[in-house]
Amino acid sequence: MQNKIFQVDTFTDKIFGGNPACVVPLKKWLPDEILLKIASENAVAETAFFLDHGTSFPLRWFTPDIEMDLCGHASLATAHVLKTVLKPQQNTFVFNTLSGDLIVNHNADLYTLDFPTRVPIPAALPEIISQALSVQPQFVLKARDYVLVYEKESDVKNIVINRNILNQINLDPGGIIITAKGDNSDFVSRFFTSQASLFEDYVTGSSHCSLIPYWSERLGKKQLMAYQISDRIGQLFCENAGSRVLISGKAITYSEGIFYTE
Repeated sequence: MQNKIFQVDTFTDKIFGGNPACVVPLKKWLPDEILLKIASENAVAETAFFLDHGTSFPLRWFTPDIEMDLCGHASLATAHVLKTVLKPQQNTFVFNTLSGDLIVNHNADLYTLDFPTRVPIPAALPEIISQALSVQPQFVLKARDYVLVYEKESDVKNIVINRNILNQINLDPGGIIITAKGDNSDFVSRFFTSQASLFEDYVTGSSHCSLIPYWSERLGKKQLMAYQISDRIGQLFCENAGSRVLISGKAITYSEGIFYTE
């Protein structure tokens, strides 16, 4: 069986920047074990699979290891494929997902994700996570993910995390967000997942469901600009909309082709 596949770099307008995601349009769902094998074969942080129901698009996200309940950059990548290849006349895309209906709007060169807020609350840092960090955070919060707040951007940029220690715990499906006020932005972040094939995610839309409400309250502003300062660096334009967050970014197609399944 032939299947189309696209690879898109998200939260960037430059090839080899931002976060790559694969996008696979399907006519019907394949067995979950096949979807997971495809995602593993693709070897990027997320592969998005979707169906076309005309007015909406059932959408699922798989890492090389597990199915995720929410993924920002692969949703953006899917909207980009629909807008640039499959549905160029359309500007609003409604995705039916494990996290409910998610809307992505296209305007000019930006895609805007309308995602649920996940407000982090103060939490204790597990000792095993503390042992894995070369620098300890100022504050610790948690929603789906642990949110570790640092004093300055250089702390986030230069931190060393002992993966061997961190891999002793399973945070599935969550991870660890490292964040600080930015030098040239409102805030910066990085994102790590224990026991995952890809330890550091390059740009993580879903983590901003917690980062946006936190930094919005702390900085006293609803609209923010952020960088995720991984090796590939992504730029995100953010807005706190109460029970929702709006996360905007650019995207560029890296490749398209076909692959085969039995």
